[in-house]
Amino acid sequence: MPAKGKYFFNENEDCKITDPLYEKYRYTSQQHPLLLLLLFIAITFCIALIVIFFVDSKYRHLGFIIVVCTALVIFAVIYLLVCIESLFRRWLKLFGILIWICFLTIGCVSVFENGNVHLFYAWEQVPFFLFIIFTVYTMLPFGMRDAAIISVLSAVLHIVALSIAVTVYSETNQYLKFQLFANAVIFLCGNLMGAFQKYRMQDASWDLYTYTFKCIQVRMKLKIEKRQQENLLLSILPAHISMEMKLAIIERLKETNDDRQMHDNNFHNLYVKRHQNVSILYADIVGFTRLASDCSPKELVVMLNELFGKFDQIAKENECMRIKILGDCYYCVSGLPVSLPVHARNCVKMGLDICEAIKQVKEATGVDISMRVGIHSGNVLCGVIGVRKWQYDVWSHDVSLANRMESSGIPGRVHITEATLNHLGKAYEVEEGNGHLRDPYLKSMNIKTYLVIDPRSKQRTSNNHLPKTRVNDGLKMRASVRMTRYLESWGAARPFAHLNHRESVSSESSTPSRKQRKEIHLNSTGRQKTSDRNMSQKGRMEDDTYDEMMSTIEGLNSIIPWCNKSDYFYRGSLFFVEKGLEKEYRTIPIPGLRSYFACASFVLLCIFVIQMLVMPKKEKIACSFGIVAILILLILCVCFANKCLKCCSEHWPSTHHLCAILDKVETVPLVRVPLAVITIGALLIIAIFNLPTEKCTTVDTSGLYIKDVTLPYYTSCCILGFIACSVFLRMSFELKVLLLSIAVTVYIIIFSNHQNYPNWSSGCLNDTNNTRLFIKDPVVMTNLYLALFYVTLILFSRQIEYYCRLDCLWKNKFKKEHEQFETMENVNRLLLENVLPAHVAAHFIGDKLNEDWYHQSYDCVCVMFASIPDFKVFYTECDVNKEGLECLRLLNEIIADFDELLLKPKFSGVEKIKTIGSTYMAAAGLSVAPGQENKQDKERQHAQIGIVVEYGIALMSKLDGINRHSFNNFRLRVGINHGPVIAGVIGARKPQYDIWGNTVNVASRMESTGELGRIQVTEETSKILQGLGYSCECRGLINVKGKGELRTYFVCTDTAKSQGIGLN
Repeated sequence: MPAKGKYFFNENEDCKITDPLYEKYRYTSQQHPLLLLLLFIAITFCIALIVIFFVDSKYRHLGFIIVVCTALVIFAVIYLLVCIESLFRRWLKLFGILIWICFLTIGCVSVFENGNVHLFYAWEQVPFFLFIIFTVYTMLPFGMRDAAIISVLSAVLHIVALSIAVTVYSETNQYLKFQLFANAVIFLCGNLMGAFQKYRMQDASWDLYTYTFKCIQVRMKLKIEKRQQENLLLSILPAHISMEMKLAIIERLKETNDDRQMHDNNFHNLYVKRHQNVSILYADIVGFTRLASDCSPKELVVMLNELFGKFDQIAKENECMRIKILGDCYYCVSGLPVSLPVHARNCVKMGLDICEAIKQVKEATGVDISMRVGIHSGNVLCGVIGVRKWQYDVWSHDVSLANRMESSGIPGRVHITEATLNHLGKAYEVEEGNGHLRDPYLKSMNIKTYLVIDPRSKQRTSNNHLPKTRVNDGLKMRASVRMTRYLESWGAARPFAHLNHRESVSSESSTPSRKQRKEIHLNSTGRQKTSDRNMSQKGRMEDDTYDEMMSTIEGLNSIIPWCNKSDYFYRGSLFFVEKGLEKEYRTIPIPGLRSYFACASFVLLCIFVIQMLVMPKKEKIACSFGIVAILILLILCVCFANKCLKCCSEHWPSTHHLCAILDKVETVPLVRVPLAVITIGALLIIAIFNLPTEKCTTVDTSGLYIKDVTLPYYTSCCILGFIACSVFLRMSFELKVLLLSIAVTVYIIIFSNHQNYPNWSSGCLNDTNNTRLFIKDPVVMTNLYLALFYVTLILFSRQIEYYCRLDCLWKNKFKKEHEQFETMENVNRLLLENVLPAHVAAHFIGDKLNEDWYHQSYDCVCVMFASIPDFKVFYTECDVNKEGLECLRLLNEIIADFDELLLKPKFSGVEKIKTIGSTYMAAAGLSVAPGQENKQDKERQHAQIGIVVEYGIALMSKLDGINRHSFNNFRLRVGINHGPVIAGVIGARKPQYDIWGNTVNVASRMESTGELGRIQVTEETSKILQGLGYSCECRGLINVKGKGELRTYFVCTDTAKSQGIGLN
């Protein structure tokens, strides 16, 4: 068996010899079936010789019959052994040599087995030795060099042996040297035509192998792409909604390729479903904002990913689905997509577990953080809205209430509503939560709340005497460093790490165990593990490709179309089942077609030389061949003139049209087929055209044997015409069968009835003493070898036809799979760019997947929050609007229209970050390559702020248009700020791109404290906008949560519209 890992081909010719997988492929697809065909022909030929021998021979030539019977047994044994290919493939060359020796022995015995008369002629067994030469090249498993040596040796053996025998035993013949030279020309033509066919077969075999291999490689890549795409989609969306969206993406790609398709639907697709009896958990890390301000970009990304990776692991253990991460806020739902009767218990257990996890972090690091959790049970609408940057989300009044439960909760405790308590039964002890004292909404809605008592708190009080963890050892470190070092031991999976895995890694298996990673420190072995993973991935890819190629090779067994049913071919024929593929095969270009006509011209030259050497009336021969030569030369001019004209086309442009016509020789069947028929027909006719019609048979001095040497050479000329027909390898098999069948029928009729061939017995003066071997009879020899070559070339041509059709089939499959591969790549690209900006997506996908953390700090990013506060009032849940579904349909149209604005070139630098309910978040300045953000000039940075303002104005204008069509009066509230931010990707189960920093927080406050229909900005941002020509109105000092008093400004949108023209 070929060694694994050595078959990845390169384009060097040496690979044809050294690649073991290619050797296996060539054996299965070519050598094995051709050898079986040759053995079948050889066995049939031997049986025919034995039958004729016992029927016609009056004198039993014992040596001949022994050799033929022995060869028959050897051929039969080899045939059986070759069928057991797994055992005897290594002996293939030995079998080839043995077959050649058997043929050679039969040929020699046929020449020298003369009975009681020792007379020899130069033309004896020339067709059979020509058969040996042809089959050595085309059907025996030899390389080009070995085949050439064996064929030349066969020809030399015949010429030398007969020249000696004729000289010693026969009477002096002045024409002997011409006959021997004619034999040499016949053998030379056979060698060159055989070598040409072998070369083209090897080249076609290598070409088909490379195409097959590429097709399999693309298929493997397609499987990996499909797996990556599925994993990616599942990392963004739950499985119950992802398939519907994937089909929509593929359909959209098809629509972009078909501009004629009409779009009847004026609305965007809505992927939202309603689920009842679920529990919603909101969790916020108290104290994290203060901690994050002290973090470097990488520390912040690592910290968030480790924290939320741990939360994802806890969510999985408690059958909860994480919905989204908002800064340091984490929320999930239990009871999606399949309803669970214990959804409330799951959420409460998760809340207690994450509180416990944060307590462990606090105790281990000394960092003052804690977890605040709020839970409510009810109904939700879940799904995806918009057309860009998809994020799975939930909407309902119950979701809003769960959010209120978190914000009104107590750090370190799980705050639940009475609805959740009713689902808990007596699973947990609770105490009064008094949420109405901390949130006026809860008070107004008369919602009673409770705090869950963690069963582990009782155990903790009894273990207070245990020593504290070694916090003091690291107090000299920054709090963020201590947090990062500790959290790294949790070993959360990195975002998109599963995309490059061979297995279909799902979110459920993406987090390693704590024990395996407990002692691992930050950046200790990450790069080495990534390298090892990539190497193992490459090895698995090679193994998969090897196995697929091996199974394909087994399926390419060329014997199948002869007797068995194939999925691609009709039974008993080589016609494709698919009509379109059959038409494509009939019309595909034939590369190298011109070389076929060149070979046919050489065969014509050889036939001319042979007949001129041994035939009388050379003037008639020269005249007839001259006419055919002119015809062939005209065809050659048509074939090769375009190469000359292309050189002249630079000086004579008018020749361009002629070149285009001449190029159709290889590409248009209506041109190449008639030329091939004329060429082959001319050769087959001229091979026998000059056959003498008058009787010129003479008898030798012994009175026994025919001495006319001209007639047997016509047989060789006819056989060379057959070979010329087979040289047209990629021409239609049916056409070859038709031409060869007509030719062999006409030849046998002519030779059998020609008056120069007298009856064997009547041509002998002494019939009783005729001991000549039957195969020396010119009539028997001619008919026998014409039939032998006819059958051989028909079977050989059918096999070649199968190769050609297989080549067309695999190229067609390769083309289709390549199109599928491109479609899958486009789907992957759309999916990933719907989660990440394009420059961030490049970090995670490609041939060399980067599994490092993605984090980047920016000095100047403009952040915008745009909300529709009136939508909260508009949103109602009743039977009329399908429990809020129709309200979300309108929100989906609004968000989708906002998304489509980003497709305009003017806003190409604006990135949508996410949507939060009815709030839209976007930013500009994130597309700068890492390390290049400081090289941007101030003018360009300031221009980005103006573009964001223009985008905010465009959103307002778009919302006004929606209001007119939906008869609503929604108004947008926009807040904008600029400054430094940190960007990164967090979350392994649902990777999410986000930005953090004081700039983001202030931009959010600008929106929440703003006014409807206005764009509020900070003082620093207003100064830049005024420098760009915008008019800003000072609002004064306002109280901003966490920032105190800030002076803010409103952008005058009427003047901004005119100023925006200059930004383009």
